Amino acid sequence: MKAFYTDHFVLPLPAGHRFPMEKYSRLRDLVGTLNGIELLEAPAASDTQILYAHDPLYLIKVIEGRLSAEEQREIGFPWSEKMVERSRRSAGATVAAAKNALEEGIAINLAGGTHHAYRDLGSGFCVFNDSAIAARALQREVNAKLKVAIIDLDVHQGNGTAAILQQDSSIFTLSMHGENNFPFKKELSDLDLGLPDGCDDQTYLLGLESCLDQLNSRFKADCLIYLAGADPHEGDRLGRLKLSKEGMRQRDERVFAFALDQKIPVAISMAGGYGKEIESTVEIHFQTIKTALHFQRQY
Repeated sequence: MKAFYTDHFVLPLPAGHRFPMEKYSRLRDLVGTLNGIELLEAPAASDTQILYAHDPLYLIKVIEGRLSAEEQREIGFPWSEKMVERSRRSAGATVAAAKNALEEGIAINLAGGTHHAYRDLGSGFCVFNDSAIAARALQREVNAKLKVAIIDLDVHQGNGTAAILQQDSSIFTLSMHGENNFPFKKELSDLDLGLPDGCDDQTYLLGLESCLDQLNSRFKADCLIYLAGADPHEGDRLGRLKLSKEGMRQRDERVFAFALDQKIPVAISMAGGYGKEIESTVEIHFQTIKTALHFQRQY
């Protein structure tokens, strides 16, 4: 199983910044101990690929460093050339994982899940929307008839993804998220399930089963892009839900079992995770990867 990494393209951040950049290198170190996984440097998404999902004027502003102070605050990162390169690589990793999954069943981006980026605006630590870019890249570079479902299980709604793809019937957007959490203005996905604060394992997993059943009845996907956020976990600083580590494992299992049952390839991105202890976030991401590896061997 191939895993694409970007952590050596460092995003320079001021001291005390709350974005947990360190989790990516820690995760790659752990993944490197597993048999059956090939670590690969992520390619950079090209301008053409980024424009599958983004406005040309926005791309130019990002590349040339012409984002306003307000736009940079909305993203949450100060602009730098390294920020641009890192963002390209994060999107390129999901494109590469999606293409590889078509051949091998499951592949992973060890970063990604930048689902708050809109067509013409970055937001919430997201510059380019990797899921929208990758879904469109599959259709425009591999097979125009491919139907792609995006299963977003980050605790925050995939608002940018929903907005970009709202009029695209060939890509299905599913988001399960904290109803009272960021973003406070939700967009309309093809299927949304907003969860109450304090949601436990049982409530979450029942909701997920219902969502997967609805996805199956409404849309016949040829490929899945799965945002496996670690932030529904009870130890997350920003999550507000109460899933146990075992509940998170069962969440991943149900998504992979759904895909395997229908032989649908899956590209995984790590998405969010802001644990009170960074080790807990890394462990949950690592658990997702170990679970994926078990299922990949069955394809």
